[in-house]
Amino acid sequence: MRLATIDNGTADGALIAVSRDARRCLHAGATMQQAIEHWEQVEPRLRALAARLEEGEGEALDHQRLLAPLPRAWQWLDGSVFPQHGVLMQQAFNLPPIETDRPLMYQGLSDRFLPGHADVPLPSEADGIDFEGEYGVITDAVPMGTTPDDAMAHIRLVILINDWSLRAIAPIEMKTGFGWVQAKPACAAAPFALTPDELGEAWKDGRVHLPMQVALNGQWFGHPQGGEMAFGFHELVAHAARSRDLVAGTIIGSGTVSNADYVRAGSACISERRAIEMIDSGAPQTPFMRFGDRVRLEAEGGMFGAVDQRVVGAFA
Repeated sequence: MRLATIDNGTADGALIAVSRDARRCLHAGATMQQAIEHWEQVEPRLRALAARLEEGEGEALDHQRLLAPLPRAWQWLDGSVFPQHGVLMQQAFNLPPIETDRPLMYQGLSDRFLPGHADVPLPSEADGIDFEGEYGVITDAVPMGTTPDDAMAHIRLVILINDWSLRAIAPIEMKTGFGWVQAKPACAAAPFALTPDELGEAWKDGRVHLPMQVALNGQWFGHPQGGEMAFGFHELVAHAARSRDLVAGTIIGSGTVSNADYVRAGSACISERRAIEMIDSGAPQTPFMRFGDRVRLEAEGGMFGAVDQRVVGAFA
C-alpha cells in the first residue's frame, strides 16, 4: 500500500492512497498522523482504497501538491548505522573509532519535513551545504522496553529522506557536547510512504534492500544499496524505546546510505565523497553545494517517488 499527503491548505494536509503507477489517488478522510495513531482501525479502510485504485478508480494525482508523507512529526530520531560511512570519516579525518556496541542516534528537528520537490532555503553557502540520502520508518506508539523482535510490528511505513546537513557548522556544535541544532536544518522526504509489505523481497531483516540512485546537478553521484545497515530498523526502534515510550508518528532514519564497495557504488552525501578523495589524494576536490545546485534521490524502481530539490539563498 502506497500513501501520501496532499496539500489542502492546512499544516498537516490530507491523507491519500496512491495507485502503484502513481497516477491516481483516493482521499482517506484523515491526516497521516491520525492514521498512524489509530492504525489498527484505519488500515483496513486504507487497504480497501488501495484495492479500488488498482481496479482503476480514483482522481488524477497532482504531484506538485504532494507534501512530505508526514509534514510535521512528534519526533525525528536519526541513526548512523552504515559502517562504511563511519570508517571513511574516521580514516579521512584521523578520528578514533567510536567504541560502542549501540547504534549511533541523535534527535533532530521534527516540526516540519519539506516536500521532496520544494526548494531548500539556507542562509549561506559558507556553511558547507550537503545532502544525505537515507531510508526511514514511521512507527505507531511503541512502549518503553520493546524488544527488537516486537518492534518490527510497530514499523508501519517506510520512507525515503534527504537529511540536509551544514558541514561547516557540525564540528563546532559537536565540540560543545550538546549535539546539533544549527547544523541540521529541516529534512525533506520523498512523497510516498509504503507499508513494508509493499516492498516485497526488498524488505527483510528490518532493512530496505534497494539501491538509492543519487544525482547532483544531473550527474551520477552514487547508487549505494540500503541493505548494509549494521542494525535493522527494528533494532533502532528498540534502541530508541529503551528508556521511553515512542509516540505514534515517530520517524527514525538510517543515516547516510553507504556501501563497503564505495568505488563502484558511489556515495549518498558529498561529505563521504570528499572523505574518499582525501584518502586517495590527500585533499577533497568535490565542493559542497552552492545556491542553484540540485540533488535528486530515488530508490531503484521509483516506488517512493523522488526527492528532487534545489538549494536557494534564504535571504536573497
